Amino acid sequence: MVNEDEQVIGPFATNVSGTLADWFTANPVWATLIIAVLIVAAAWVAQLLTTRYLIEIISRITRRTSAGWDSVLRGRQVLSRLSRAVPLIIIRAGLPLLPLLPPGVADFLQRVLSAVIMIVIASAIAAAVSAFGDLYEKNPKSRQRPIKSYLQGLIIVIYALAAVAAVASLLNRDPLLILSGIGAASAILLLVFQDTILSLVAGAQLTGNDLIRVGDWIEMPAYQADGDVVEVALNTVKVQNWDKTFTVIPAHVFLKNSFKNYRTMYEIGRRIKRSILIDMDSIRFLTEEEISHLRRFSLLKDYIDAKLSDIADWNAKHEGAEDDPVNARRLTNLGTFRAYIENYLRADPRISNDLLFSIRQLAPDPDGLPLEVYCFTVDTGFVNFERTQADVFDHLLAIIDEFSLRVAQKPTGHDLRTLSTRVSAASLEA
Repeated sequence: MVNEDEQVIGPFATNVSGTLADWFTANPVWATLIIAVLIVAAAWVAQLLTTRYLIEIISRITRRTSAGWDSVLRGRQVLSRLSRAVPLIIIRAGLPLLPLLPPGVADFLQRVLSAVIMIVIASAIAAAVSAFGDLYEKNPKSRQRPIKSYLQGLIIVIYALAAVAAVASLLNRDPLLILSGIGAASAILLLVFQDTILSLVAGAQLTGNDLIRVGDWIEMPAYQADGDVVEVALNTVKVQNWDKTFTVIPAHVFLKNSFKNYRTMYEIGRRIKRSILIDMDSIRFLTEEEISHLRRFSLLKDYIDAKLSDIADWNAKHEGAEDDPVNARRLTNLGTFRAYIENYLRADPRISNDLLFSIRQLAPDPDGLPLEVYCFTVDTGFVNFERTQADVFDHLLAIIDEFSLRVAQKPTGHDLRTLSTRVSAASLEA
């Protein structure tokens, strides 16, 4: 049984829809303007609902979680970029509804909007890739295995594919045909982008072989680079020098030129390699009184006792050693000083006993006899290393007089004034 209201409303609705259709047909200009306004309004409302409400709701939900990826996505504006495609999709869908818009023009505008939508979506995907990179950099392992160059290469591929799809949409062609055309022009592309391609391959080798990490101290004299690596990018490696300047080096250069990486020095130990110049005129055998004097040193007592026992055994086995000192073995002040340095450094907890350790003489020269200290410190920090090295040589230079040794150095003004005073005094006495 049909309701009386339905009997009245049905013909009325039909008449209204027919009247609107007739009016739109009779007034195409106004119909086009009204539909265009409605499409723009729908796109604006969709954009408003997406950005102000949907994204805001998602952001509020993710803020309550303990995961850190949500803040990274917000920082890179991934959802905001993706939301820009919503009004474009609505406008594209509404273009065929405009009465005065020719089908060919509507089709062309739809292809243009499709190309723009692809670029917008590509930018959102690229932002998501960058957000993943930001999230990865928070991991301690990122300093050992930086992936920024890989991500930058991936972003280039994303934009390249989006550009190919956009051009194919504009030309109304199959994207595979565009790619085949690009393949034909690959020689030109290789020539134009050769640095980028070389740097991409070099960056993969540098990170894959663990040659460079962010935070490494590297030295490349050819590019006047001497400092910490602060960034390993697709095309470049950024180095902050010790004078706080920056040196930007192409990544592929690291495969052509030699460079020094001090990473293992920080991981294992930092080397002390410094000499004290000994005045060779002060080197001599120790007397019995001097040996007794040096036995007071707790670091030398065991050494002197063992050495005297060894010397006594040797002298007893060799004829003439006990009759004339020139035929015997004896302790020297320089050898005892070397033993003191070794025992002193081995007793210092700041010096590593597990790495190469040597107190050695170098070839003498006109400046004296170099006595070199070669060892490694446990603390590899720059300031602590320099402090340890200075403490060691402060002590050695201060105690060298106990061994009747002199440090060789060129005459200073003080030496010349002292000599002049002595000469003047001698002249007056004469």
